Amino acid sequence: MSDDPVAEAKRVVEAYLDRSMARDVDGARRYMAPDCRIVFTGGREMAGPGDPPAFNAKRYGWVKKRFLRTDAVLNPETGDVHVWNTGHLYGEWPDGEAFDGNRYVDFFAVRDGLIVRTEVWNDSAEILLAKAGLAEAPL
Repeated sequence: MSDDPVAEAKRVVEAYLDRSMARDVDGARRYMAPDCRIVFTGGREMAGPGDPPAFNAKRYGWVKKRFLRTDAVLNPETGDVHVWNTGHLYGEWPDGEAFDGNRYVDFFAVRDGLIVRTEVWNDSAEILLAKAGLAEAPL
């Protein structure tokens, strides 16, 4: 582990995201505390690192993240490092239509080199509603 907890937390988060995008559940699990709390879009509670890829398999034909930046700050009250990874999703919808530029922000709390909490937000629900003619959304 690094002497710089902020830099180490950013490394942990990006490594976790890389393993998640590769659908390497065991690899992703190595970066998570056993009791990690995962909250996905729409407030969906996930039980473990295999749940997000399984959920994404229903929502997308395939999906990847294009990292724009990873920011982090040490929480002096808890010692946790709070990390935000932002960027764009790209891939294909289940109907085979390609997409790009779907904004996302992922939040992580990292303690002792492991992710203890993650929360995920993105534009996918709004875009899917717009594709169905049910709402206006940024496309």
